[in-house]
Amino acid sequence: MTLAGVLTEDATWTVNIAGEVEQGPFVGRPAILDLVREATEAQTDQRRHNLVNMVFRRADADTAVVWAYLMLTSNAGGASNVITTGFYTITLRNAESEWRIAKLFVGMDNAE
Repeated sequence: MTLAGVLTEDATWTVNIAGEVEQGPFVGRPAILDLVREATEAQTDQRRHNLVNMVFRRADADTAVVWAYLMLTSNAGGASNVITTGFYTITLRNAESEWRIAKLFVGMDNAE
C-alpha cells in the first residue's frame, strides 16, 4: 500500500527540528503527498525512516495513538550513515473498517 492509501483525506503532518524549526502542519492528503514528493526529488541519496520501539499509547474502537523512535539513515556512495534520530507520534483513525493515519508528528533531534 502506498502512502496515499494509508492517510485519511484530512490528515495532518507536522515536523519539528531540534525544538527550533517547525514545518507545517501540512493539512490534507494532497499537501502531504506534495511535501513528500518534493523532499524525495530534492534528495541525492537514498533515505530510510527506520521506526523502532513502537508503543501503542492508547486505543479504542475509533482511534489509536502510537509512539515510535526514529533513526533516519542515508545511503550515499555505498555507505550508510545515521542523519538524525528522533520520534514519531502517529494518530490513527478507524475509517471505513481500515486504520489510517490521521495525524503525524515527527520530532527530529537535529537538522537533516
